[in-house]
Amino acid sequence: MELLSCLSKKANKKLSALKACSWRSLCFLCDFFLFRCDPFFVQICYFLLTSSFGFLALWVLTPNGNAGRSKPKNLDLLFMSVSSATVSSMSSVEMESFSPAQHWVLVVLMFIGGEVFTSVLGLHFTNLKLKRESESSSSSSSTSIDKSLKFLGRVVFCYILFVNLSGVFLTLLYFSLVADARAVLRMKKIKVFLFSIFVTVSSFTNCGFTPNNENMAAFKSNSALLLILIPQILAGNTLFPPCLRLAIWVMKKTTKRDEFGDVLRRPEVAEYYKHLFPRAHCAYLALTVAGFVLVQLLLLCQQEWSSREIFHGMNAFRKLVASLFQSVNSRHAGESVFDISKLSPAILVLFVAMMYLPPYTYFVPEERDPACNSSNNRRRKLLLRSLHLSLLCFPVIFVIFISVTERKSFSIDPLNFNIFNVVLEVISAHGNVGFSMGYSCDRLIRSDGSCEDASYGFAGRWSGKGKMILMVAMLLGRLKKFHIEGGKAWNFG
Repeated sequence: MELLSCLSKKANKKLSALKACSWRSLCFLCDFFLFRCDPFFVQICYFLLTSSFGFLALWVLTPNGNAGRSKPKNLDLLFMSVSSATVSSMSSVEMESFSPAQHWVLVVLMFIGGEVFTSVLGLHFTNLKLKRESESSSSSSSTSIDKSLKFLGRVVFCYILFVNLSGVFLTLLYFSLVADARAVLRMKKIKVFLFSIFVTVSSFTNCGFTPNNENMAAFKSNSALLLILIPQILAGNTLFPPCLRLAIWVMKKTTKRDEFGDVLRRPEVAEYYKHLFPRAHCAYLALTVAGFVLVQLLLLCQQEWSSREIFHGMNAFRKLVASLFQSVNSRHAGESVFDISKLSPAILVLFVAMMYLPPYTYFVPEERDPACNSSNNRRRKLLLRSLHLSLLCFPVIFVIFISVTERKSFSIDPLNFNIFNVVLEVISAHGNVGFSMGYSCDRLIRSDGSCEDASYGFAGRWSGKGKMILMVAMLLGRLKKFHIEGGKAWNFG
């Protein structure tokens, strides 16, 4: 008995030591990963983890048995998970083949993968890092910045809740008042509540998915619904900095709290949170976004106004609203009221250019960077920038790789697999937009009668290797802010 007792004590001591060692190792890994590791590596790990968990959830849950289609392949489930987590809305599976439970999984993936939500996480970890530094250095200025960043994090989180909840409320209100819109969802057996939350989150995060196969084309005549979604799209991406600054200013005026003024006045806060632009830059960004939308709107109306195929049965007001909605979505949102393969080549080329531009692209008449006054800082910046590939390199590389993996399809199906369709698909994936030319069995040169049209994107017809390359394009596109080089007047932020 004494021997057993002695052995038990030794085993307990070794087990306690092992637990302590494991805990210290875990703390070290968490500390290194969250506070010392490169932000690019942290974020790519975040999106890989969320995509993996999303794939497992989609794989476990039962798909929709009423869709009339076979069960999606595992690679397609992974593709859809990556597409949702990176808010790219590239599809290889028809959306109605998913069950309501799987739709909720996609909602969660879109929400936690959106730029605004991930920026709140980044702000939280930055605040923790500064708090640790202030505790070690006992600096009062660091403590003050900690408080400002913590307060800003709460403001951004409230901004997310307000925009999404108001969007859901307005969408639900619209469907409760408009019978024909409800009839579309009833025919497809989609709950109004699920659709309202799904499309609101998708619009705010600029993902572009909808629970129905036709995307927003099923509602292209519902102009009020499109007008409800347009502010959601702009507030969640291209106009987030001006909207955030406006929200802080409004709360400052209404609450009279000094914390709001500190957030807007202190330049150190903007250095740690890149979405908080100076007032002048917010104006430049808003004007640039409006200019891009206006150019697309004018060209779209000029080219397609008389098209019966595009605007069939629509009056002038509905045509204008639908064109505006499509123009806003070309900048990273990806929802569509038209079959873009039927648009004129000039519009498609313009859409490609718009998808290529990062969301915070804006024109600044004069841009002086105080950080570049020092020659040492200037040389260091030039060295770091030279180590990054330009934004144009990645789409070119992906197009080359996909042209190799799909070379057989290029030869036997040249009308669908042409280089422009591939370029548009790659630019759309890398820009996290979601526009696609689709695939049409009518364009087959030799048809054996087995081809069946589907509502998912062009990438759904690619080989497994091609889909994997496009997944890499979506991941790197979601992190393209780490590879952006600005010009002297144009800021590609």
